[in-house]
Amino acid sequence: MASTKLRAAQGGEEDDTQVDMSPMIDMVFLLLIFFLVNATLIIVKMDKRVKVPIAKHSIKQESKLGRIVINVYGDKHAADGRFRMEDGTTRFEDDEAMVEYIKEEKQKWDERGVTSRIHLRGDEGVTFTYVRRAIRNAAEAGVNEVIFVSLFLRND
Repeated sequence: MASTKLRAAQGGEEDDTQVDMSPMIDMVFLLLIFFLVNATLIIVKMDKRVKVPIAKHSIKQESKLGRIVINVYGDKHAADGRFRMEDGTTRFEDDEAMVEYIKEEKQKWDERGVTSRIHLRGDEGVTFTYVRRAIRNAAEAGVNEVIFVSLFLRND
């Protein structure tokens, strides 16, 4: 009985035995869309008014995760606010406002399981007194890692 079925299956009938690739292509596109939707794009915004200093031995930071950007302006732009958020438009009224902002951002990164770091963009003409003030505020908020932004070469 089994041999009859086997012979009939292997018989001279010309069945189409090609593999249909359309379900596999559909699955590839679904996976591609899934990964694109779930990918997180992290962009560190830069304010053009901050002219960061040149450092010949600077090293480019690869990971943008956990960065809390604080812009420290020199005397040229200090009249509008010495310290601003990453967008350059929102300024900190006082040190307490900066500490609260850093705490909120730190909490967001902590929920994702990422170590928070201050991304300090200081103008090349700013004195270290103001940079130290931003570092102290970050330490008060619980962030102990600081990234000082500099350029290897000026791209002007």
